[in-house]
Amino acid sequence: MSTSVASNRSEYDQVIVDIVDYVMGYSIASSVAYETAYYCFLDTLGCGLEALEYPACKKLLGPIVPGTVVPNGVRVPGTQFQLDPVQAAFNIGTMIRWLDFNDTWLAAEWGHPSDNLGGILAVADWLSRNAVASGKKPLTIKNVLTGMIKAHEIQGCLALENAFNKVGLDHVVLVKVASTAVVAEMLGLNREEILSAVSLAWVDGQSLRTYRHAPNTGSRKSWAAGDATSRAVRLALMAQKGEMGYPSVLTAKTWGFYDVLFNGQPFKFQRAYGSYVMENVLFKIAFPAEFHAQTAVEAAMSLHQQLKDAGQTINDITKITIRTHEACIRIIDKQGPLNNPADRDHCIQYMVAIPLIFGHLTAADYEDSVAADPRIDALREKIVCVEDLDFTRDYHDPEKRSIANALTIMFADGSQLDEVKVEFPIGHARRREEGIPLLLKKFRTNLARQFPETQQKKIQSVSLDRPLLENMPVNEYLDLYVI
Repeated sequence: MSTSVASNRSEYDQVIVDIVDYVMGYSIASSVAYETAYYCFLDTLGCGLEALEYPACKKLLGPIVPGTVVPNGVRVPGTQFQLDPVQAAFNIGTMIRWLDFNDTWLAAEWGHPSDNLGGILAVADWLSRNAVASGKKPLTIKNVLTGMIKAHEIQGCLALENAFNKVGLDHVVLVKVASTAVVAEMLGLNREEILSAVSLAWVDGQSLRTYRHAPNTGSRKSWAAGDATSRAVRLALMAQKGEMGYPSVLTAKTWGFYDVLFNGQPFKFQRAYGSYVMENVLFKIAFPAEFHAQTAVEAAMSLHQQLKDAGQTINDITKITIRTHEACIRIIDKQGPLNNPADRDHCIQYMVAIPLIFGHLTAADYEDSVAADPRIDALREKIVCVEDLDFTRDYHDPEKRSIANALTIMFADGSQLDEVKVEFPIGHARRREEGIPLLLKKFRTNLARQFPETQQKKIQSVSLDRPLLENMPVNEYLDLYVI
């Protein structure tokens, strides 16, 4: 008995064609998108600088072979490293993502679109330094912002209707795909080469979500996006050398992405690519917490003050109810032991307990020294999550995109505090006016973590002047961040 298999090479899958046509042909006209990208750029760099405070992050940075310096290589902000673009993308991407404090996109799939900046900035700096060395014009930060808007859009639009998490895949697959498309265009690849590059990203082995969930939650979730964006640069460079593509990588019967990894289902799309995602992206401004918990933490901060005003303590609490949305329960509703910082910053009970006890939540609060306080686990055991169907509906509503949580505290005497509900986190598009001053304060704080005052002022004088920054060569700007 024999089986006949069609061997004709097909046209490229429409999903891939649409991505490539977008990166090559779409002109960003939205002033809101560019303004948001500007703030996103500063915030993302600041997140990377804060991550340098943590040895667990710093030990992963630098060249693969110690001591290697690449002529005209990429500068890694806050360090003295000068690396090839692939390893630089890993370094920058890992710094950005380490503390779970950069921007967020929530939909059927979630993720952090500024993770793509690792590859975009590395390639932009590498191209700029080599251009200057050969007497040509470098790229400007405006070029970087354009790349960010497009990478955000690709990752975010793919995420709107397609839940990769439900088939066990990590959202960094979307970082890899978006970064590949954008950096391939930046590198000057032609249409056929970019098609090849994007197909290579889809055919690549994809990360499992294993490292984000019990019993295996671990630090890989902090460098997975750096790995994805650096892999994107690698694949784009391979395509530049003529490496072939795989046109039906998504749709091929039996062996394609859909059949192997997506339960045989094609991707669904809510909207065409434009600039919607950057315009509506969520900033993490107040707390370094998984985004589904941001409003819960804000509510807990309010309740901490109410407890003090009422003369109550956490010892008087018998139960805390969190009214929340389905995605929150699926991702960060955790009971039992938490084994490391990566475990703790994906547990809503932990992220609520800390501000209720201490009145703050910082990246340091996930470390072992804080987690050893027995009051935290005792309070965690009293916290329960219940789904509110309206919260879940509004979470998916493209016109609303809320991330609501509501907390109620009950006491041993049967009394309770009024429920505190927060529908939109401070980093939401509906709270931009309130959030941007705090975002800039966060940026200044992160500069102060790494640089002496004189250097901070030089960086700020450029960074806080948007027209000046947008027109500045990428290589000159990153030179300001060399330690």
